[in-house]
Amino acid sequence: MANRYWVVSLPAQTSASSIWNRLQESISKHSFDTPLYRFNTPDLRVGTLDSLLSLSDDLIKSNSFVEGVTHKIRRQIEDLEKLSGVDTNALTVDGIPVDSYLTRFSWDEAKYPTMSPLREIVDTIHVQVAKIEDDLKVRVAEYNNVRSQLNAINRKQSGSLAVRDLSNLVKPEDVVISEHLVTLLAVVPKYSQKDWLSSYETLTTYVVPRSSKKLHEDNEYALYTVTLFVRVAENFKISAREKGFQIRDFEHSTEAQESRKQDLERLMQDQETLRSSLLQWCYTSYGEVFSAWMHFCAVRVFAESILRYGLPPNFLSVVLSPSVKSEKKVRSILEGLCDSTNSSYWKSEDEAGAMAGLGGEADTYPYVSFTINIT
Repeated sequence: MANRYWVVSLPAQTSASSIWNRLQESISKHSFDTPLYRFNTPDLRVGTLDSLLSLSDDLIKSNSFVEGVTHKIRRQIEDLEKLSGVDTNALTVDGIPVDSYLTRFSWDEAKYPTMSPLREIVDTIHVQVAKIEDDLKVRVAEYNNVRSQLNAINRKQSGSLAVRDLSNLVKPEDVVISEHLVTLLAVVPKYSQKDWLSSYETLTTYVVPRSSKKLHEDNEYALYTVTLFVRVAENFKISAREKGFQIRDFEHSTEAQESRKQDLERLMQDQETLRSSLLQWCYTSYGEVFSAWMHFCAVRVFAESILRYGLPPNFLSVVLSPSVKSEKKVRSILEGLCDSTNSSYWKSEDEAGAMAGLGGEADTYPYVSFTINIT
C-alpha cells in the first residue's frame, strides 16, 4: 500500500477520455512505475461564483480537520494493538482496503446527494467527523481512566519500598499486635542498614531488643520490622525520621488484601473489555471518517477545478502515487498536458499566491493538485 497520493485534475480541452489516454501513454512511456487511477468526481452543483469563492477559503482548513481526525483514529488503533502485542490489521472502508477505496472511489449519492449545495455537503461532512471525534475523546478518556487506575496499582506493586504496597511482603507471623506491643515497618536506605541495626534499639525507650528482622530488599531500600511498646510508637517514628528511616503505615488484613486482589482483577477485566470495544469502534469509525474524507477531496477537486478552469465543468480527475525519484518527471508530464497559456499564467510569480487563496498548495502548478497522506 502506498502512503502518499496526489489528487490531480487536468483541463480537458477536447474530452476527458482523450486527456486520460494521453496521460496513460505518457506515464507508461516516461514513468511506468507510477500507479495511475481515475478519480471519479461526480457532477456537483456549482452554485454562484461568490459561494464557490467563499467555500474555497475554508477548503484547506476543513481538509486539515478531517484528515487530522482520520490520522488520530489510525494512531489510536496502532497504540491499542501495540499494547496487545499484535500487528495492525489492514484498515478498511466497508471491507475495502483504504488504498483501494481511494483508487476506486465512487461517490455515495445516498449519503451526500449531488444536488445539495457544495457548502451543505462540506458542512455535513464536518459535522459527521466532529461527532466521531467527540465520541473518540469520550471513549479514550474512559479507557485511559481505567488504565491510570491499573498503572497506579502496578506502581504500588512494583515500585520501590518507599511507595509500593507491602501487603504481599509481610506475613502475619512477621507482625506482633497486642494490647501493649506493636510491630512497625521501617524502610531503610540500603547504604544505611548498618546504621539501622546499630541504632534502632536506642531510638526511644521500650524497644524490644533484637526484634528487627529484614523482610525484603530492592535496589534502593530494605524493609525491616521492629517491635516496641505501643505507647512509645510515635516517639520512635519521629526519631526514625530524623535519622532518615521511613516508618510505613501498615495494617495486616486478609480481607483488605483479598479486596485489593479483586479490585485488580476487575480493573484488568474492565481494561480489556474497554480496549476491545474501543478498538472495534475505531475500526468502524476509521472507515466512516476515511470515506467522508475522500468525499471531501472530491468536493475540493471539483471546486478548485471550476475556479481554475471555469464553466462548464470540463476536466479530468486522477490519482497518482509516484515514487520520490519520479516526482519531478511526473510533474513535467502533467504540465505538458496543460495548454501553454494556462501553464505560463500559473507559473507567474505574481499569481503564485493566488492559488493559495483558492485552496491550493504552497507549490502552484498549471493544474489542480493536492496530496493525500494515508499514514
